[in-house]
Amino acid sequence: MSAEPGIPEDDLPPDLPPYVGIDLARVRLVRSEQDAREALADLLASDAIGFDTESKPTFAKGEVSTGPHLVQLATLDTAWLFQTATPAGMALAVTVLKPVLEDERVLKVGFGLGDDVKRLKSKFGIGLRNVLDLSTALRRRGERNPLGARSAVERFFGQRLQKSKRITTTNWALPRLSDKQLQYAADDAHAALKIYRQWKANPPA
Repeated sequence: MSAEPGIPEDDLPPDLPPYVGIDLARVRLVRSEQDAREALADLLASDAIGFDTESKPTFAKGEVSTGPHLVQLATLDTAWLFQTATPAGMALAVTVLKPVLEDERVLKVGFGLGDDVKRLKSKFGIGLRNVLDLSTALRRRGERNPLGARSAVERFFGQRLQKSKRITTTNWALPRLSDKQLQYAADDAHAALKIYRQWKANPPA
């Protein structure tokens, strides 16, 4: 997920209960053609999906990111993760990402999606259609700053979404990701979809 434009985590009430993310058993890494077929069928059957990407951080001045290295798409039941750091992984991922992300019938929702959209277009030639950036869509009247995922989780669920900088800045291009990386990445996409569903079910006055 791109750097969040919402309020800093330290400014959230400290007594909020923690946000419980998607069960790790429901996080699927797409590693085979069979995985890809299952992901494609699941995602295209949904009217809306959560969407986010992760990229290996850059530290040197002038260094250009080669990301995204991980793309996350989520239904309410499953988070599908696509590793794109290798040619083989990229080729497999595109067989799902291109038809899903370019499908106008499937709404893609997430937070701070500007860089994600640009990088997917630049790296894979994928032109996303039917995208809703919740950072601006959820702003209340009079609010000037984009809303971040942490603030949205607090607003809609009364919970505290943990955002560890140690995980955010890890190497997302590694061939084997840790359980903490998988959980973090899956929650970014899955939480966005849950927030969208809650928002649509309880529209503001």
